[in-house]
Parts: sequence; C-alpha cells; structure tokens
Amino acid sequence: MDSNLAVRALGALAHDSRLAIFRVLVAAGENGMAAGEIAQQLGLAPSSLSFHLKDLSHADLVKSRQEGRFVIYTANFDAMNDLLGFLTENCCAGATCAASTLSNACGGNRGSSR
Repeated sequence: MDSNLAVRALGALAHDSRLAIFRVLVAAGENGMAAGEIAQQLGLAPSSLSFHLKDLSHADLVKSRQEGRFVIYTANFDAMNDLLGFLTENCCAGATCAASTLSNACGGNRGSSR
C-alpha cells in the first residue's frame, strides 16, 4: 500500500459516522449488510449514510454488490489488512513483537462473531 492510499483510508475513517459504518460492516463479515440495515442500526438518515458510504468506497474500504433490489455493502477486508500492514510494517524496528505475529486482522475467522 502506498502512503497516498493509506492517507485516503485513514481520512475516510477519521469521522464518527464513517468509523461506525466501517465497524458495523466488519462485524457483519463477508455477508455484508443492506444500506437500510446499516442506517437503522446506526440511526443515520439515508442521505447521510449514502454520503459516508461513498467516501468509504472512494477510499477502497467498502465494496458493494447488487442483490435484487438491495445494495449490499461489505468491508473490504483486503484493504483493511493492507492498511494495518502498512501501519505496522516497521513495528518494533524489526524485532519480534505482538503485531508481527498476527497473520491478519480477523485471525482467519472472517464473518464470525466475536
């Protein structure tokens, strides 16, 4: 991941509503959630949700797919793991540490509830 993409992703997450949306989608796993479910769960107006989802999508943190008449949104786990890897790539100056033992942010259990 280059620093421009990292800055874009971190900028997108630097807002209460967008961070909450992203966390809800991470918790939903690979099945994702329809926009209406996200709005209901977070108490966001549809127009506000749409604005924030667009920003997260432009930062490549959220993907969408059409299922019938619904648009389902999912967290982009590859982008999330790339961002975490970028942030920790020089962790502890190369010495063994807790961050270097993580194989990915989800511990290999994408989509499971914790």
